[in-house]
Amino acid sequence: MKRRFVAGGVLIAATLSAGAAKAQSGSLHMQPVAPGGKTVVNHSWIYSEPEKPRQLKKQDIVTVVVQFDASVLSEGEVERRKRSNYDAILADWIRLEGLSLKPAAQTSGDPRVKTTLTSQNTQESDLETRDKIQFTIAATVVDVRPNGNLVLEAHQVFENNEEVWEQKLSGIIRPEDVLPNNTVLSKNVSELSVKKHEIGTVRDGYRRTWFTRLVDDFWPF
Repeated sequence: MKRRFVAGGVLIAATLSAGAAKAQSGSLHMQPVAPGGKTVVNHSWIYSEPEKPRQLKKQDIVTVVVQFDASVLSEGEVERRKRSNYDAILADWIRLEGLSLKPAAQTSGDPRVKTTLTSQNTQESDLETRDKIQFTIAATVVDVRPNGNLVLEAHQVFENNEEVWEQKLSGIIRPEDVLPNNTVLSKNVSELSVKKHEIGTVRDGYRRTWFTRLVDDFWPF
C-alpha cells in the first residue's frame, strides 16, 4: 500500500512540473505561429505564389478586348381626333356720312358663315435596334498620368484587295485592371472611343449616297 502512495505522488509531481495539460480544440483562435514555424508557403505542396502585377510604362503593349452589346426597343402610338363648328352671322353694319357713322341696312340679308371641321390623325411607330461589336486590338501606352492611370491608343488597318477595314481605339485604364495575361476589358476603359471605318465594294453596296441623305434630311412627309 505504501508503494502505491509513493507512485501516485511521483505521477502528480511529474504532472505539475510539466505544466497544465492541453486538450485538443477545434477553435480557430490559436496562438500565432512563431517565426520559422509551419506556414502555407513552406508546407503546402499545391501552393503557388500569386503573380505580381506588371509595372506598365510608356510604349508597352496592352491587349484590349472590346465587347459592346446594346438593344433598344421603342414603341409609340398616337391617335388624335378633333371636331369644331363655326357659325358667324353679321347682323348689323355701319356706313360713313360725312364725319359721322350711321347704321347701314343690309338689303340682301345678314351675311352668314357656317363651317364644320373634322380631323383625325393616327400615328404608329415601332423601332427595334440591336448593335454588337466584338474584337480584340493591341494598344500602346502613350502616357502615364501622375496618379498612375495609363492612356492607351490603338490603330489597326486590314486590306484585302479593294476592301479596307480600319479600327481605332483610345481611352484611360487603371493599372490594376490589367489582367495577368496582359489584357483589359473595354468596360474598364474610361473615356473609351472606338471608331470603325470600311472602304470598298461591300460598303458601297449598302451605304447611302449624298442625294439619298439630302432627301432623308429635308423630306417633309
